[in-house]
Amino acid sequence: MVKAMIKKLRADEPGIPLKIQNFIGGSWVDAGDGGVFETINPARRDEVVAVVAKSTREDIDRAVQAAREAYKSWRLVPAPKRGEILFRAAEGLVREKERLGRLVTREMGKVIAEGLGDVQEAIDMAYYMAGEGRRLSGETVPSELSGKDAKSVRVPVGVFALITPWNFPTAIPAWKIFPALIAGNTVVFKPSRYSAAAASELVRIIAEAGLPDGALNLVNGPGGDVGEYLAMHPGIDGVSFTGSSAVGISLAGRLTSEGRKVSAEMGGKNAIIVMDDADLGLAVEGAIWGGFGTTGQRCTAASRVIVHKAVYKEFLERFIAAAKKLTLGDGLDPKTDVGPLVNDGQMKKVQHYIQIGVSEGARLVTGGQHCTHGELSHGYFFEPTIFADVTPDMRIAKEEIFGPVVSVIKAQDIDDAIAIANGVDYGLSAAIYTNSVNYSAKAERDIEAGIVYINASTIGAEIQLPFGGIKKSGLGGKEAGGMGGALGFFTHVKVVYRDFSGKLQKAQMD
Repeated sequence: MVKAMIKKLRADEPGIPLKIQNFIGGSWVDAGDGGVFETINPARRDEVVAVVAKSTREDIDRAVQAAREAYKSWRLVPAPKRGEILFRAAEGLVREKERLGRLVTREMGKVIAEGLGDVQEAIDMAYYMAGEGRRLSGETVPSELSGKDAKSVRVPVGVFALITPWNFPTAIPAWKIFPALIAGNTVVFKPSRYSAAAASELVRIIAEAGLPDGALNLVNGPGGDVGEYLAMHPGIDGVSFTGSSAVGISLAGRLTSEGRKVSAEMGGKNAIIVMDDADLGLAVEGAIWGGFGTTGQRCTAASRVIVHKAVYKEFLERFIAAAKKLTLGDGLDPKTDVGPLVNDGQMKKVQHYIQIGVSEGARLVTGGQHCTHGELSHGYFFEPTIFADVTPDMRIAKEEIFGPVVSVIKAQDIDDAIAIANGVDYGLSAAIYTNSVNYSAKAERDIEAGIVYINASTIGAEIQLPFGGIKKSGLGGKEAGGMGGALGFFTHVKVVYRDFSGKLQKAQMD
C-alpha cells in the first residue's frame, strides 16, 4: 500500500507521506527485507502520515552491534562534552518546535497546544540533562584509616533498549534518550508503530547535533515482534519501557532474573479527590483537563473523581455542563478542545467499557458515543463521557480505559476518599482539591501514588523531579529527575578506595 509519492525526512505536508527509515550506525537505512507499514492521521483515517521501515531481527542485531561498538568510545567522552551535544540537540528542537508539534498532532491526534507541549517537554529534558553533564555527582567521604581516601562515582551501564508508547511520541523518548546518553550509555530506540514519524524526527535532530555514529540507533516495528526481540536481546544491558502493565510486569520479571537493569512505567487509574471545602470551579477545571486532555490517553489521566457527599450534586452538575461545552475536532484546528482516539483498537476498547459501565449500573450522564456526523465521521472521535453514581468495586472504577471516560464516585469524608483512591491496583498520580491544610497533609501522607498534586490536576509533572508510580504503575527505576530518578537508573555506582599510605592496612582491624 505504499503511495506513489513519498518524501524523505523533513517533509510533513498533508497528503504527502513521509518515508521513515531505520537509523543504524549513523546511517538511514531501509528494513533488511524492504518491509514497511503505515502510520495514519487518526483525525482523518484516509490520510497516511508516513510509510515506515518494518525491522527484521537482523536489523535489530545490526543496531545492537552498532551500539555496542559505539559504547567503547562514547563512555570515555567527558560528560561535559556529551552535554555540549545535548545542548545543540535542544537548540535544534527549539528551532523546529512548531513543525514537530504539528507532526505530533497529525500522527497521534492530540490538539496542537498539546503537540507543541510534547515537544517543549523534550526541549526541557534536553537542556536539563545537558547541564547534568557537569554534575553526575558521586560522594567523597573521609576514610577511617590514614593515608586513604574514599569516594563513589557514577559510571554508565552499557547498551540500553528504549521502548516507548504512542501518546507522547516526542516527550517520552526524550525522557529516556537524553539521560541515557549523558550518562555515557548507547541506545537502541524502538518507538510505537503508531507514532514512528515523530520519533524519527527526534532522532534526526539529536544525530545532527554531533552524536557519534552508533551511539543512538532507531529500529521501527510492532511491539510484539520488534520490541520483544530487542528487549530480550543478549547484547542489551538494560531496558527502559513505557506501556501496558501486563507487558511491563512480564518484561521486568524476565530481565531481572537475568541480572539486567529494567525500568517499566505502566498504567494508571488516577483519582482526583474533591473535598467539601474545595474551590469547585477550580476542581471542575482540573477534572476536565485531567479526564479529557489528550482524549484521556495519558497514564496520568484523571479517570476517577472522588467527591465529598456534601458537594457531590453541585460538582457533578458543573462537571457535566463543562464537558458538554468541549469541542471535538482535528487537533490542528485551534478551536478544538478534544482530538480523536489514536486508532480503531482504542475506539473499540472505549466502546466496550461504556457497555460494561452501563451493565454494572453506573449512570451514563453525558457522552458515550462514537461521533459519526460531519467531519468527525472521518476519524476516531469519541464524546467526552461521564459516569455518575459509580461504586468503587465497578470495573470502570478499577480498570484502565485510556480514553475520555471519567467515573464520579461519592465519598463520606477524607478517610473514605483516600481509601477509595487507594483501592486499585495502580499508584501513579493523584490529586486533591481542598482549602484545608489538614486534608492536604493527610492526602500527601496517605495516598498511595508516586505523584500527588494539591489543588491541581493529575497532569503536569516537571522534568527536574522523578516521574513514576508504585504498585502496577511502575517497576524499577524512575523517569526524569536527577540521581533519584533517571540518572540513577542509567548509571551504576562505583566505589573507589585509594590507599596511599605505602603499607597494608586492614579496615576494621587496624
